[in-house]
Amino acid sequence: MAVTIRDVAKAAGVSASTVSRALSQPDIVDPCTRERVLKAADQLGYRPNRAARGLITGRTGNLGLIVPDLANPFFPMVIKGIQAQARDADYAVFLADSDEKPAIEIGLVRALAVQVDGIILCSPRMSDAELREAAGYAPVVLANRRSGLLPASLVDNAGGLREAVDHLVALGHRRIGFVAGPRSSWSSGERLRALRAAVDAVRVELVEIGNFAPQFEGGVAATDAILASDVTAVITYNDLMALGLIQTLASRGIEVPRRLSVIGIDDIPTSAMVHPSLTTLRIPKEQVGRVSVDLMVQLLGDPQAHSRPQRELPTRLIVRNTTTVPLH
Repeated sequence: MAVTIRDVAKAAGVSASTVSRALSQPDIVDPCTRERVLKAADQLGYRPNRAARGLITGRTGNLGLIVPDLANPFFPMVIKGIQAQARDADYAVFLADSDEKPAIEIGLVRALAVQVDGIILCSPRMSDAELREAAGYAPVVLANRRSGLLPASLVDNAGGLREAVDHLVALGHRRIGFVAGPRSSWSSGERLRALRAAVDAVRVELVEIGNFAPQFEGGVAATDAILASDVTAVITYNDLMALGLIQTLASRGIEVPRRLSVIGIDDIPTSAMVHPSLTTLRIPKEQVGRVSVDLMVQLLGDPQAHSRPQRELPTRLIVRNTTTVPLH
């Protein structure tokens, strides 16, 4: 049988209302009484009813999380980090998939807002104006996206892609391609800007190749454009696209990296399992999730704060077997 608030009250020698105040408004309870209540609750294994606590505090104890595509293996590790950190902060997480569609994202925000204390938007496809609208429905934290002054957990695209370009230049590549993701992807735009700066610094040529779906099929679809571009190395928007490209090249008898060096971004688990194993930019996915929850807890704790932190996490190039010196 579940332990009730009355069981705790009896064990602590106080009223049930005192137990309720000690757990929900500890600052107004005598310290000695509060300690006695907390000790009794701990010994009995009492866990406050989330719904009842919400009636007192006005909080649900829930967070919303919206991701663009649950089938993309980038997101499970982010979700894992969010769930672990939320659990430590005593929050439950409601998860929704927007299927890469901004209109669905804003609809999900409206639906979740009445059920949660705040919403984490992971790599959202919405415009800045739509994100401001979303923040009007509920407290919002962004993961892998920057927009105005909204709190955000970010990654160092510039530093990581500079490392990738330096690696290719050291191998002898002078004409490097970038296969962009969707036009609506903020990350794709950030990565393109970072690559433009990186190639300018070392005086090599960047060839910008289309906009493609951020999936395996996107890499397949980009193959002809990549071959026509006459690049000796290519960086793709993410690992899935890199894997689609490599498989398509192999089916045509074109060797990677002998004919074309390939670098992905994300370091999803599959990137180390394929042959040849994929050189890729490692994104700290689980940490992105954990930091997003930390930022949400800060936001909920002080909603009137004037400054909203945006934390940038380091990235790292993982050199495997899809990059080598170019053919001359």
